[in-house]
Amino acid sequence: MCLDQDSMLPATPRGVWEIIQRTGIPTLGRNVVVAGRSKNVGMPIAMLLHTDGRHERPGGDATVTISHRYTPKEQLKQHTIRADIVVAAAGIPNLITADMIKEGAAVIDVGLTRVQDPLTAQPRLVGDVDFEGVRKKASYITPVPGGVGPMTVAMLMKNTIIAAKNLPKRRELAARDGAGLSEGPL
Repeated sequence: MCLDQDSMLPATPRGVWEIIQRTGIPTLGRNVVVAGRSKNVGMPIAMLLHTDGRHERPGGDATVTISHRYTPKEQLKQHTIRADIVVAAAGIPNLITADMIKEGAAVIDVGLTRVQDPLTAQPRLVGDVDFEGVRKKASYITPVPGGVGPMTVAMLMKNTIIAAKNLPKRRELAARDGAGLSEGPL
């Protein structure tokens, strides 16, 4: 993935990429903020969005800014207010609020935190984005739950199918090279 070659992609970043592609959100030359730097979600999403579109595994050709949980909120706002796309994946409920989003931006909420509902005292899931406030300004926004989560599951299934289809090729290569499948990683 780091070399822009065709490879198995982590399910959640692949789901975000799929949402962007299927909804037609333009990325070429756009400003993107990824709030979150985890190695399994934030960084791969940033890589997918900034990668040159002319490689084996094309990317979004966007200008990407990466922030994280220790980025001061005012500094984060300076970036998000200019962003065409905001991907929130920091794991901080309501990190992104309406005053931080420019009119017409696309907002993808990857955050998932269990909090106690003050009215019902029951646990509920919330994202990193103040959905009710931000949806009034955004051209596109994903809900939590029900947005990126189902796409992650779908991309896990897609990765499973891809891996199963590639297994005969791997066996053929291993047999040709005189190595058994049990001798090393697939």
